[in-house]
Amino acid sequence: MGLLEELAGSAMSGMLGNSSNPLVHSALEMIQNQPGGLAGLVQSFEQKGMGGLVQSWVSNGPNPPITSDQLTHVLGSDAVTNLAAKAGISPDQAGSQLAALLPGLIDKLTPNGHVGDAGGLLTAAMNMLKPKA
Repeated sequence: MGLLEELAGSAMSGMLGNSSNPLVHSALEMIQNQPGGLAGLVQSFEQKGMGGLVQSWVSNGPNPPITSDQLTHVLGSDAVTNLAAKAGISPDQAGSQLAALLPGLIDKLTPNGHVGDAGGLLTAAMNMLKPKA
C-alpha cells in the first residue's frame, strides 16, 4: 500500500469506522459511479442551483445541512430510490439519511478543500467497506 492510500485510509477510518449503515457504501458507490465522479456530483449540485451549498462542504469551513427534498431535487427520485433499494430501506429513509450523511462525506473526501484530491480517498473508503475475505 502506498503512502497516499495509507493516508487516505486513516482519514476515512475516522469517518467510516466499522460503519454498519449500508447507505454509506451505497453513497460512496453512487459518487464513484457518477459521471465525472465527485466532480460530476458537485457539478450536478451547481447545475441545480445549489453550488454554494456543495462548495461549503468541499471547503474547509462548516458543512451546512441539506434537506431530503433538496437532495432529491439534485439527484433525482430514481437515484434516491435506487440507493434505498441497495441499502434495504425506504426511499424516504434513504433521502433523510443521505441528507444527513452527504455533507460530512463530501467534506471528508475533500480534506484540502479541492474536489480533485478525492480520488484516493474515495478508493480507500470503498476498500474499507468491502467485506473481509
